[in-house]
Amino acid sequence: MQAHADQEPEPEPIPPDPRNQRKVAQGGWTIYDFANTIFSYAIVSTAIGLWLTSDDRFGPGLGQLVQGITIAVSVGINALVSPLLGALSDRDGRRMPFLFLFTVLTIVPSAIIGPTPAVVGAILFTIANFAYQSALIYYDATLTMVSRPATRGRLSGIGVGVGYMGTIFAAVTLLLLGITESPDPIFFVAGVLFALFAIPIFLVVRDQPKAGVPRVTSADFKGSITQLRATIAHARLVPGLGRFLVGRFFYSDAVNTLIVVMSVVAVNAVGLTQGQWLMTSVLLTVVAILASFSWGFLVDRFGPKRTLIAVLFSWVVGLLLGTFSLGLSGTTTGMALFVVAGAILGSGLGGVQVADRVFMIRLSPPARLGEFFGLYGLVGKGSQVIGQLLYGLILFLLYDTMGNGAYQVAILSLLATMGVGLWLVWPVSDHWAGSGEEPPGGPTAQAPPPRLAPDRAPLEPRS
Repeated sequence: MQAHADQEPEPEPIPPDPRNQRKVAQGGWTIYDFANTIFSYAIVSTAIGLWLTSDDRFGPGLGQLVQGITIAVSVGINALVSPLLGALSDRDGRRMPFLFLFTVLTIVPSAIIGPTPAVVGAILFTIANFAYQSALIYYDATLTMVSRPATRGRLSGIGVGVGYMGTIFAAVTLLLLGITESPDPIFFVAGVLFALFAIPIFLVVRDQPKAGVPRVTSADFKGSITQLRATIAHARLVPGLGRFLVGRFFYSDAVNTLIVVMSVVAVNAVGLTQGQWLMTSVLLTVVAILASFSWGFLVDRFGPKRTLIAVLFSWVVGLLLGTFSLGLSGTTTGMALFVVAGAILGSGLGGVQVADRVFMIRLSPPARLGEFFGLYGLVGKGSQVIGQLLYGLILFLLYDTMGNGAYQVAILSLLATMGVGLWLVWPVSDHWAGSGEEPPGGPTAQAPPPRLAPDRAPLEPRS
């Protein structure tokens, strides 16, 4: 069919730049994952919650609500503009200038939060987290520049592993520097480390611009919205896919929310010091890394649905133990139960990532795999917005009258959403012929698109 006269021809794809196929370029790419995970762990998962809920800022009740608002606003705006940012990335092939811009916009505001007034710091974090989420759009796209289809999965996996190491490196560095009492210095240290380890990708990875491309207009954004409506309509035609995505919204709500607020619960409710939390978080990250391999084996052995159900049940147990531990706040038994609960939740974190990604592949027709994974990611962002606001609102309304009991109610609300997600996913079958999947090695077996991690979580490389 002939294109309309006012449509620009699609630019021809250009072959990969051989300089980007060198080991040094691939190494620079993976080190960036190490760098941005430092921000995710040190600032999103640790410092900002403790900083906002400190008595000289907003205090525990209001501070938790403000944290929820900053996360919801930054992630929500990012979700709205992601289609346009993606269009900018795809249109002319230039990734690195945008990646550099948003990296700087993440580092600079977050690095100066420590000494600022409470309201200013909350605004700076909102800007930084929005930029962080936006930078990931361009970073994800660079995987195709530094790899070929045959090596893409391997390099992506290396990036995930290196990202996990960024979490451990950040925690150990903060402990070695003696930053165990106040969260204020964490912002500057994390900003410096992020900047330092982000440098290599800009030195060794080369852009691959396309020639004669049309400029991006408002029609690109409108077209993305239209595409979203069409994708939802397409998803409703696939057996079980809609129910799975709604279920994912609910269990992702619990997962994403708890990861962000874990440091506040550990310090303010359980009674750990900041230093003890840093050491505990290293342990939980190691558990998550090791458990990911086990969950991956179970997915291959028993299928993604049965594995995901097992993971969600483990989270139910972990949330119940965590809630009970808060009733023993300040005691050795309470702290020990909290660590056990954290280990269970940490092990399940990798399981959720491994199992629901493969489950999504099983439910998706090969021709719409990328399209449906866009919807999959949007569901994750939406759950993070709602989950953070609900959790923060519960703390704000109940903390003054219930104290630690408010944290228990808030975590029980996560248990409720986890239960709803489990109930929704339970009847969905992971055996659908329309997925085109065959046994390993089959001629039409489909691999997932590159870098399809769920929403970046602080104990894993991204959200």
